[in-house]
Amino acid sequence: MVTRSLHYKLGLATVTGTPVLRAGCCGWCMGRSSYYRAFNAVELQDTFYDRPDPERLSKLRSEAPEGFAFTMKAWQAITHPLSSPTWRRSKWRPPAELADRYGNLRTTKENLEAWDVVAKAARALGAKVIVVQTSPGFGFSEENARQAREFFRTVASRDFVIGWEPRGTWRERPEEVLKVIGDIDGVIHVVDPFRASPVKEAAVTYFRLHGIGRGEVNYRYKYKEEDLRALCEKVREPAARGDVYVMFNNVYMKDDAQAFLGLCKQV
Repeated sequence: MVTRSLHYKLGLATVTGTPVLRAGCCGWCMGRSSYYRAFNAVELQDTFYDRPDPERLSKLRSEAPEGFAFTMKAWQAITHPLSSPTWRRSKWRPPAELADRYGNLRTTKENLEAWDVVAKAARALGAKVIVVQTSPGFGFSEENARQAREFFRTVASRDFVIGWEPRGTWRERPEEVLKVIGDIDGVIHVVDPFRASPVKEAAVTYFRLHGIGRGEVNYRYKYKEEDLRALCEKVREPAARGDVYVMFNNVYMKDDAQAFLGLCKQV
């Protein structure tokens, strides 16, 4: 098996006992029926902006073909303070007097109740990974590190993998990310592989592609063939351990994800 191509080894479909390359987009970039034919995974984005609905997600799971994988972003009530501009897109927001009870991975009663909503929705969806993306404002500090560690130790589950994508100054302090999640089973480090490497090895690797360039994101970047060939090489090592998710999150994500899959078949 190890002497065969990357495409065959990863299968691009569920094969018992064989690692799977999961490639797709952060959000539906085309009609769902067409998407299911093109990709084998999607990362839901609406679960970040609004309280996720388990009933709707269960129906979504039932329509998907066998072997298709869903992942989802955690609801912003858990990660983003009410002052964050992302709340402008929400249909509901907590009362202003509870502003210090939500967001920033707090282990308050309100935040943990919000996580229970997310976990219930993830189970209904059959989500393999919940992406917990914290805001740039929740950068590294001793207090934020303590808070994040306490949160992840509290919510870690055998039902799904939790993928933390820290933003802001955490990028410059990978050793501190490792201190937070290094010994917590079921919690992994989500990175853009062109900008960073996960701080720990795990049975699941999750890459989010935000474009190449300055800063943390460059959504208008279109990946070149040489970029995508380099990406095919980047998935080789984690593919020896387990499933790899490669999720594009840029303006050209549909074309780039399809081109990536085509190139990986040739490796």
